[in-house]
Amino acid sequence: MNYRKLGDTDVSVSEVSFGCWTMGGLNWVDGSPNGWANVNEDEIVAGIKAGLDAGVNHWDNADVYGNGRAERMLARVFDRLGVDSTKQIIASKIGHFPGTAEHAYEPLHIRQQCEQSLKNLKRDYIDIYYLHHGDFGPNAKYLPGAADALDRLQKEGKIRVKGQSAYSDADFERAVPVVKPVVLQSWAHAMDDQFVRPGGRLQKLMDQYKMTFVAFSPLAQGLLLDKFDPAKPPQFEAGDHRKDSKKFQTEELLKLKPKLQKLKQRFGQTTEDLAAMALNYLLAMPRVSCVIPGFRNERQAKCNLAGVGRKMTADDLKFIRDALA
Repeated sequence: MNYRKLGDTDVSVSEVSFGCWTMGGLNWVDGSPNGWANVNEDEIVAGIKAGLDAGVNHWDNADVYGNGRAERMLARVFDRLGVDSTKQIIASKIGHFPGTAEHAYEPLHIRQQCEQSLKNLKRDYIDIYYLHHGDFGPNAKYLPGAADALDRLQKEGKIRVKGQSAYSDADFERAVPVVKPVVLQSWAHAMDDQFVRPGGRLQKLMDQYKMTFVAFSPLAQGLLLDKFDPAKPPQFEAGDHRKDSKKFQTEELLKLKPKLQKLKQRFGQTTEDLAAMALNYLLAMPRVSCVIPGFRNERQAKCNLAGVGRKMTADDLKFIRDALA
């Protein structure tokens, strides 16, 4: 396993780190599904052990993942495995779970949720604490207060590194000069690499502020693994955010199938081969600190780790872009 620093800090994370969203199971916020199919905790234990054995040291969580369930499960699993969590890099986020506040970025709510996340994780501090999205209300009215709340928590030693997650260049450009995060997070995968491809707006912003990037959904929620049959598209339960998504329906899966066949001919036929291709594609991009694929069992965890240490050539990167165009 290789390790990369977050921004200009002394915090180093494994290139392949693990996302914990799946651990929250089926979930809703304000009536909208935002979870995944429920997991078996014993299988999560085996998956986390596989990650630890391979050198994974960074675990990405959030208050909204199961509305606290994923944070509590991570702490329980570390206890079961006898892991000293202070030797791990644990991230969490605030923003998508509003509680009873008018807006999740009210300073008091940020503080309350940080304290609750600390309790859930059984930690005295959170290594990376993100604002989970870029919606700061009308005219960004909650942005200054949210930034100040993070600064205060950092000064108190409750968070080590400030992060900003968002879903558009404009949201990042609005938040970064005020929040002054060290690390940014959003989706990135070979089918949509807008945030990490050289020359993009976000790359210029990261260069300016000396920030690095954590890539979630690096496997495009499994689409890049050729695991879904267009003739029998997956059926997701209520509470799973993928339910009714067009990406997982027959028409889109049929379009993707021949593109994946091209990739398999070059990089290998197995799920592990495709995972290695997808993860190392992103790790070849400038200012990417790590990828954070999700997992729900040991098999998926080991699949995420199959490509550790492999490198992409410039020809490989071009081939992937052309195949998925």
